[in-house]
Amino acid sequence: MQIHLVGSVPLADAAAVFRTVADGAGDHIHRLPDGETGTRINWVRFIQEQLNARPDMEVDPTVPPVKWVQWDGKHLRDIHRLRFKPGTDLSQVTFATGYADMAIESFTVFDRLQSAGAIAAGTRFLVCMATSLAPGYNYISPASRPDFVRLFTDHLGGEVAKIARVVPPERLAVQWDVCQEVLMWENYYAEQHAGWRDEIIGVQKRLGEAVPAGAQLGYHLCYGSPADEHLLMPRDMGVMVEMTNGIVHTVKRPVDFFHLPVPKDRGDDAFFAPLDGLCIDSYTELHLGLLHLGDDAGDAQRLAAARRYTRVDGIGTECGWGRKKPEQIPALLAQHRRLVETNI
Repeated sequence: MQIHLVGSVPLADAAAVFRTVADGAGDHIHRLPDGETGTRINWVRFIQEQLNARPDMEVDPTVPPVKWVQWDGKHLRDIHRLRFKPGTDLSQVTFATGYADMAIESFTVFDRLQSAGAIAAGTRFLVCMATSLAPGYNYISPASRPDFVRLFTDHLGGEVAKIARVVPPERLAVQWDVCQEVLMWENYYAEQHAGWRDEIIGVQKRLGEAVPAGAQLGYHLCYGSPADEHLLMPRDMGVMVEMTNGIVHTVKRPVDFFHLPVPKDRGDDAFFAPLDGLCIDSYTELHLGLLHLGDDAGDAQRLAAARRYTRVDGIGTECGWGRKKPEQIPALLAQHRRLVETNI
């Protein structure tokens, strides 16, 4: 059994993340992210800031903002939505997220530490990126969304290609973070446009097939965590199973792993029963985000319940650690290691 980290780790820089995680997880981690330190620590907020500053975009006054309301009714914030300004030449629209440049910079550190033996041989460098529908559903007006999603998906594919020119495929893993799509599937958004299911699976296909042969491909399905807890509580794993099956049946290349979250209070059979309908290939790893800080007994219960319905290849937390405190990281890693070593 493996340890899977979703992406963000609130430490000083990539070197600190690589050293801390490699030491804490040992041989149990097969893919190592750079922690999404710096501008990426709050996931896609940096993309929102980039979009707000674009001269070819403006707030769309004809649509209401997205209201971020947590599962318990807590109102977190409102997000205004943008549109392309009238007359914008879409053929000239480009983006500069910096995903590739940041990944390449982190890989130089990863490569140095792996060569020195600080990172186990065979461990892959994991690059985690939000899909184009994350900013598309959150920040973009419906009027401009189709064009934006098409162009931003092209941009992300270009970023993967740029990374793959530097990172050898056999040392690379790419994870697409699928969050707003899960919320759309769960009817979280006020508007549900026609064809949204086909759009969601179509984007996963394009992004998945942008990952080159030899590199590993994975998907993290997410229920959001702007306040370090789920934005929406899943009723059971049914939606995640449906989306996972849709992805593996559509993407025309191997999907190497999925990560699916599990809330702390769900160790019951009713939550995990839909996993019986999961249709993934034998080589596709299933990692469950069932570990919750300070709850070893609950972790073991959730893992045992899941195993009654499917194989489990790895464990992790529900989401990234970007909103946790740096001093919590050693305890988190130790808890992961205990769960893995008692369930090999």
